[in-house]
Amino acid sequence: MHIPENYLSPATCAVMAVAAVPVIAVAVKNVKREVTRAKLPMLGVGAAFSFLLMMFNLPLPGGTTGHAVGGTLIAILLGPWSAVLSVGTALAIQALLFGDGGILSLGANIFNIAFILPFVGYFVFKLIRGNGKSKTRETVGIAVGSWVGLNAAALFTAIEFGIQPLIAKGADGLPLYCPYPLSVAIPAMMIPHMLVAGVAEALFTVLIITYIKKVSPGDIYEGQVKRSKGVYALVLALIAAVPLGLLAAGTAWGEWGADEIGEIAGFVPAGLSGGFEFSAIMPDYSIAGLPEVAGYILSAVFGAAIVIVVFRLIAGFVKEKKA
Repeated sequence: MHIPENYLSPATCAVMAVAAVPVIAVAVKNVKREVTRAKLPMLGVGAAFSFLLMMFNLPLPGGTTGHAVGGTLIAILLGPWSAVLSVGTALAIQALLFGDGGILSLGANIFNIAFILPFVGYFVFKLIRGNGKSKTRETVGIAVGSWVGLNAAALFTAIEFGIQPLIAKGADGLPLYCPYPLSVAIPAMMIPHMLVAGVAEALFTVLIITYIKKVSPGDIYEGQVKRSKGVYALVLALIAAVPLGLLAAGTAWGEWGADEIGEIAGFVPAGLSGGFEFSAIMPDYSIAGLPEVAGYILSAVFGAAIVIVVFRLIAGFVKEKKA
């Protein structure tokens, strides 16, 4: 679901960046008002959950891969605005350090994955759960909200891919960026996410929330989840399990390199082959000289540690709210 570099036109990237800026600004404002200094580090733990879940690649119909995100999970645990900052930070670290998602398309990825996903998922969860205390309605709300949220983000991504042939063509009439029209991009994105990735998102969310309610009891729906050894143990367990994400062969739809897209589409769009290039320190979660599994695990460790440390540092500069 990450939009890579040069798949969107510069104009589209600019529009999506402009759209993402006020989202982030409002998120910062709301988190400053709603989240205490003591609870702020939990946003880092939420970001670690999201970062790690996105490393668990799943085989999807059509020979591509996908992954869960954990956006609705964080929205339910810490609130939707906290989810914007947590998932947005994870996406930024992925793009800057690991080359997962483009730098120019980071605004689009934040808007789709860190904003649309958690807010849609949280709204659906609240709608289904209602004001009652039915555990069945709560569980159904968690599962359905997670599924809908992920697929809403996938739909926005598909639309952004699909409009490129309409708005950016060369003198020869060929698309300059993503070559797939809406009629291809929407079903190619939505069918696998509806059948597999969305189901995985729902399953992960239900299981993780059930676990956290046991190790960190309390009203988790108002951002009250507390730091505990059990919560950090889950982060470590996810790190240990990330090599499972290497078992899925193939590339996520719409994340092919120039050579791959040339074989699939029959030509390489000019903007994609000659566009902006960025060299990540650990491209594709690998470390030069290390076996693939070792590099993947160390990437998970570095990514999770960085997002946790970032929010701990932020908490250190925030004044405690007066009672």
